[in-house]
Amino acid sequence: MANPEKVILKIVSVKGTCAAGHHVGQEFDLSKDFILGLSGDPRAICPAAFNAIFPSWRVLRHGGEYPWEEDRDKTTIACPDPINPVVMELRRVKG
Repeated sequence: MANPEKVILKIVSVKGTCAAGHHVGQEFDLSKDFILGLSGDPRAICPAAFNAIFPSWRVLRHGGEYPWEEDRDKTTIACPDPINPVVMELRRVKG
């Protein structure tokens, strides 16, 4: 199996108040260590948000793509909180 691709998670929109404190512009390199939780640690990703991105993260990191996306190295996912939605972008970084 080929080495997994580097994937970056970026917060692109926050409406309402995110319980995890995520904010627009925040980025996580998912090829490095990160924490799941609501601890306030800057490396911490909300578990519900991670659960939402996990399937797409696996697709991108293993070379897959989404044919409906204009940029085959990106996809956009929303967290499951309908009252305080956080929109996230996953971006594959090749090389």
